[in-house]
Amino acid sequence: MSDIKPCRGWQPASYYPDPAIQAVDPRFEKYWIKLAAIERIAIGLRWAEGPVWVGDGRYLLCSDIPNNRIIRWDEETGAVSNYRKPSDYANGATRDRQGRLIHCEHGGRRVIRTEYDGSITVLMDRFEGKRLNSPNDVVVKSDGSIWFTDPPFGLMSDYEGHKAPSEIGQNVYRIDGETLQPTIVADDVLGPNGLCFSPDEKLLYVVESRGAPNRKILAYDVSADGTTITNKRVLIDAGPGTPDGMRCDIDGNLWCGWGMGNAELDGVFVFAPDGDLIGRISLPERCANLCFGGLKRNRLFMASSQSIYALYVNTQGAVGG
Repeated sequence: MSDIKPCRGWQPASYYPDPAIQAVDPRFEKYWIKLAAIERIAIGLRWAEGPVWVGDGRYLLCSDIPNNRIIRWDEETGAVSNYRKPSDYANGATRDRQGRLIHCEHGGRRVIRTEYDGSITVLMDRFEGKRLNSPNDVVVKSDGSIWFTDPPFGLMSDYEGHKAPSEIGQNVYRIDGETLQPTIVADDVLGPNGLCFSPDEKLLYVVESRGAPNRKILAYDVSADGTTITNKRVLIDAGPGTPDGMRCDIDGNLWCGWGMGNAELDGVFVFAPDGDLIGRISLPERCANLCFGGLKRNRLFMASSQSIYALYVNTQGAVGG
């Protein structure tokens, strides 16, 4: 058993609507369930990342990078345990369209797939003979292709991986779902981090976490054959904030982990497809990443520094997120 325990100190709002949820724009009202409050479902992590919902098992997996493990939270019982330890400093995660887990690993500097029998397939650890940096976040497109970002954050210290020099640029990659042939789809993003597709997969969003002077969320057009991206543009200028992981809902809104260590910025920012901020979910910790899950894909799970939070919302996560 893990030494993480379901948290007991967190108290949800004592009245509805939860004052930590805010409609910045009237467009957010339809997604806000006024009789639902933020819940803190687990504590004791060192840096929570990469949440992924496993619907057929009704559990959530979440990376705890510095502790070199992936934890499991069971929806039915609230029990928390170790799913994989050591995890090779796993970070971002998703599932492919066959239900197999895909993980980014800082330690192995690779992207892996967990097969049905529990064995591990290495999808990519090098490009043109050079080792990857520290794959960060990953999504799978409906054609089976795997898209991931590869900044050097896991190489910068021994806290979230193994300190080492970088051998290759900071790229966004696509791995073909059939041949596993990798290609670089973007090589000009400063600190590529979280990424996701719009519900129709015509757009790819990428967080530029080392942008100057501010961090940004970029948008690209995806080619008709789904293999390349063009027309790079800034959708959202984060100002003083720090966007990280993000996912789209079925209406194309972007739900983005956010924060910079203060109450005004920590939590989740929700943006309409046009880039306008429409909603805020304030948390007592910076939110690094999130996903949708639950029986109807309408429960937002937020991996936030040392805790995991959950909130029911009146929408569903886009398929593949």
